[in-house]
Parts: sequence; structure tokens; C-alpha cells
Amino acid sequence: QVLSLVIPTQLQRVTHRALHRLFHTRSCLFVVLHVALQAAVFGEYTWEVFVYCWELQFHVLLLLLPYLLLAGNVGCFLLCSRADPGIVTKSNAASLVKVYAYDGVLFQRGLMCPTCAVEKPARSKHCSVCRTCVHRFDHHCVWVNNCIGASNAGVFLLYLLSLTATAGAVAAVTAAFLIQVLLLSNIMHGTYLDAQGQEHAVEISFLVQHLFLTFPRIVFMLGFVILLTLVLGGYCSFCLYLALTNQTTNEWCKSRRFGGSPHLPSQPPDRALVYKNIYSKGSWRNLKEIFNPPTVLERKKK
Repeated sequence: QVLSLVIPTQLQRVTHRALHRLFHTRSCLFVVLHVALQAAVFGEYTWEVFVYCWELQFHVLLLLLPYLLLAGNVGCFLLCSRADPGIVTKSNAASLVKVYAYDGVLFQRGLMCPTCAVEKPARSKHCSVCRTCVHRFDHHCVWVNNCIGASNAGVFLLYLLSLTATAGAVAAVTAAFLIQVLLLSNIMHGTYLDAQGQEHAVEISFLVQHLFLTFPRIVFMLGFVILLTLVLGGYCSFCLYLALTNQTTNEWCKSRRFGGSPHLPSQPPDRALVYKNIYSKGSWRNLKEIFNPPTVLERKKK
């Protein structure tokens, strides 16, 4: 009985350490996985879908659209992964403190980062993975192996949009090819016999099964790319919402947690804590700020 309790506990510790190392250490593992998935999808698209569509005389611009979007996505990926996200250092901390005002709820004046030994500007956070403080910290993205902050938030948004568009374009061309195959075969107007020998009109389930038996890799790829498009589309919508409201992922998560902590330690207990986003300046100006972060001089002019 003692061994049966000790072994699961040790297994949990090993699993926890492995996951912590995987997600809290700078590593190119997810970058390699990202490239491998794109190579697998575009390999299948090139060697089967593109060739078949070319034979069916699809428009060449439609067939080349996924490659053009992929080129833009790779460019955004390289810029996002290699760019300085906005690291706070001892030389620029004093100027970055003046960029954003402290809201007194999520960010308070005078706090020092114990690791970097610098005053923390408003909207900044220390990243335990990169071991630096990042100005206007959003999150650490393992897929680009870099933090997302003030200096690369705009490129990251373009990276997400181009990745979603790329997956959607591959899915659209592949689906158009399979539909064209069904139309040319005229199978949708046919019938089939079941196990009991009864005749039935062709249904959607029968068509999917027929396509899977005929083009198994293409159908599997289409299912994967459709799922990827839906997931990325949802995440893109969330990131666009944050951009239009001038919030970061870090701020959005922190503001949700204040529901269980109604008072700040520095506030009297009878004063209710009310969080308000003081950084929003309207949707259009918020979106512009993602691509052109404010400087100290700009804030002084305002």
C-alpha cells in the first residue's frame, strides 16, 4: 500500500518538473514543432492537392494564395521571434516609467523588481522564462520562443492573422478540390446498398467515407487544417479584442482575478476596489498604438 501511494506521487513530481522545464525554459522545441507541422501540411498540399487542382484547371492565383500567405507568415514569425519585446533595463527604466500612468490597482508606483533590481514601469512584468522585465508585457509565447511586449505586439498580431489566413486558404482550396471531385463523379445523385441489401440515396456520411477511402491523407489534412483555423480564429478574435480595448493578456487575466480579492493591502478595508482600464483611448487609437507604441515625448505632448 505504501508503494502504491509513493509511486503515483513520484510520477506526479516527475511530470510536473518535465512540464515546468518544457514551458518555463527558453527552448526551440515548439519552434521546431511549428515548422514541422507547416512542412507536413504544405508537403501534402503541394504533392497532392496542388497537382490535382492543376489538372482540374483551378485558377493559378487561387492555388498560389496559400504560398503567398505562408511567405508573409514566415516573415512575421522571424521578426516576432528575433525582435526585442521591450526589455526594461537600468538604462531605460527611468524613461519607461513615464510612458504609462499607474492605475493604482494592477500597477502601483515604486515597486521594484527583485530580480532585475529596477523600478517596474506600469504595464510591465518580469518574465521568469526570459529572466527579464518586459515593457507592456502581454505573455511569453513558446511558439515564437520570445516574449510579446510593447515592441513586437504589432508583429505578433500580424503573425497570428497571417497564420489563420494561411490555414483558412489551405482548407478552402482543399475543400474546393474535394467538392469538385464529387461533382465530376456525379456520385451525389447516386444510390448505394446497405448490409441488408436495401437501396438508399447517398448521404453526407457516405460521401465523407467515400472521400476518406479515396483520398485518406487529403481528408485527414483537411480536418486538421479546419480545426486549426477554428482554434486560431478564436484566438485571433480574442487578441483583436485586446488590441481594440488596449489591454494585454496579462492585464486581462489579472483584472479577472480581482473578483476574489476586493481590497488592495494598501487600501482601507471599507474602500471597495474598482478596476478600470485607464489606457483605452478609443478603438482606432488603441489599434494604432499596437503598431506604434507611445514614447515619453509623445505622452508629454498629450
